[in-house]
Parts: sequence; structure tokens; C-alpha cells
Amino acid sequence: MAEAEPESMKRLHDDLHTEYTKLLDIVNGFDQRLLTVKGWGVTLSLASLGLGFQQGHYGLFLIAAVSGAAFWLLEAYVKIHQIHYYPRMRDIEVTAYELFRVDTATGPASSPLIDWGWKTAGQRFRRQNREGDPQVPDRYPKEMEEGRAVQPWTMAHVMFPHVVSIVVGIVLFILGLNGAFGPI
Repeated sequence: MAEAEPESMKRLHDDLHTEYTKLLDIVNGFDQRLLTVKGWGVTLSLASLGLGFQQGHYGLFLIAAVSGAAFWLLEAYVKIHQIHYYPRMRDIEVTAYELFRVDTATGPASSPLIDWGWKTAGQRFRRQNREGDPQVPDRYPKEMEEGRAVQPWTMAHVMFPHVVSIVVGIVLFILGLNGAFGPI
């Protein structure tokens, strides 16, 4: 590969920085949407459970369970859309590392490394054997890019509290069907 001219390298650096910043804004926007979905899901489920007791109508418990499932599914799909931006963020991090890293006294340094830093943070805090050098990013494995390794509906932060609404709603509905709360 021919050596790029300094001006074209600067332009590439600036373009990568601009794109990465926009990607971060998009990902943060999804976080706000996810909080809204979770807030509405919790509100509707808790309101249905409360009204079920207040009105003495166990059918409202089933509504709480169904709405919990609907919001869980909605949150998982929004999370899938958000996750689709992560491989490009990592591509930019790896490219910036490969083209613009600087060797320091403590090892190579480059920026940005937000996604890579998140991946290696847990290992660093727990002082575990690392999958890779926290200063040297690598690309997403092919499985991640094809979506096989990521199942958002099984992630705890996506699942909860929706799964609680579902379980509580179903249990209370079954108890209601069996007469635990008297006739409707």
C-alpha cells in the first residue's frame, strides 16, 4: 500500500472522528428511547396490577402480563437496532489505532477506544486473564456481525423488569381463575 499524503491522512482522521461522534450520538439516542420504553412498560404493568386489585377484576392481571411481554419485545427490537452500530464503532477504533496510534512509555495509545474500553473493563476490574490487550482493539468476530452471538431479549437489563410483570401478572391471573380473589 502506498504511503498516504499527510493532508489525506488528516482528512481521514477528521472524517473518522466526525463519524464516530455521530455514531455515539445515535447510540445515546437509542438509550433514551430504551428508557422511555422501559418506563412506559413498567407504568402500564404496575397500573394494570394495581387496578386489578382495586377493581377486583383478575383480567387486568393478564393485561399486565401481556403488556410486560409486549414492552419486553419492543425493548429487545430497539436494542437490536442500537447494537447494529457497534461493529462500525469498533471498525473506526481499530482503523484509528492502526493508522494514528502513538507509542508511549506505557504502551501504544490511540483514540477513540470507547467500545473497546467497555469490552475490556470488566476483565481489568476483576484482574482476569484478558482476551486482548486493553490498549490494542480488535474487530468484532464474524458471529457478532451476523447477529448470532447477540440475543437482546435475554440480556438482563432488557429483560427486567418486564419479566417480573409477566410472571406476577400470570401468577395473579391464575390465582384469580382459581377463585383466590373471589368472583369477578
